[in-house]
Amino acid sequence: MNAAEQSRQHRRAELAGRLVAVRERLDAAARAADREPSDVALLVVTKYFPVTDAVLLYELGCRAFGESREQEAAAKIAQFRETVPGEVEWHMIGRLQRNKARAVARWAHTVHSVDSLRLASALAKGVAAAQDSGERSTPIRVLLQVSLDGDRERGGVVADELGSLADAVASAPELELGGLMGVPPLGWEPDAAFARLAGLHTSLLAEHPGATELSAGMSGDLEHAVRWGSTCVRVGTAVLGTRPIA
Repeated sequence: MNAAEQSRQHRRAELAGRLVAVRERLDAAARAADREPSDVALLVVTKYFPVTDAVLLYELGCRAFGESREQEAAAKIAQFRETVPGEVEWHMIGRLQRNKARAVARWAHTVHSVDSLRLASALAKGVAAAQDSGERSTPIRVLLQVSLDGDRERGGVVADELGSLADAVASAPELELGGLMGVPPLGWEPDAAFARLAGLHTSLLAEHPGATELSAGMSGDLEHAVRWGSTCVRVGTAVLGTRPIA
């Protein structure tokens, strides 16, 4: 076995061990909340990490990956598809600028960060263009990012505007309203943040019963998120380790 293959096998073993540990945390959190572990999906966040890690994670059973920068994601996905023939879901989890919406529409299964009517409209146009060019055949799944403290600067739609945004997304044939996404504001206790998010999700479901996804929780707070109903945790560091220096 040459040095390159030794390095690959070492990294594969490292990722395998970390995946087991995270899944054990998820299982324990779900059972503590009297939920089925299968009700909470693990979205492995591969942003800033090389495509080789995504390939290894695929070999280890992962079928959904999160990215946050369009240019990095597009290049990584193209390389991944050259290596792996199987289908996976690529999720856009970072803040999305309107001028990147058309590019993201070419590859994203789900966008977790739609927070305005203008962004939703740009994404719908991007999907339509991608459908016309044959780059996709389905609507794009949309999660609405909520600002839990009302600070628009950090991203997220404020609670008072959530209903109108949800209605707009649900009415666009190019978009599929999947649910909500939230991140605890700086300085907030996770339980307080996720409790507020859960309340907003309950209100959304009353009007849009199909919007069942609740994307909440990361490496450091996934137990709190699962307690409050998260159906998808976005985990990077706990699986892949410390982010590489850019």
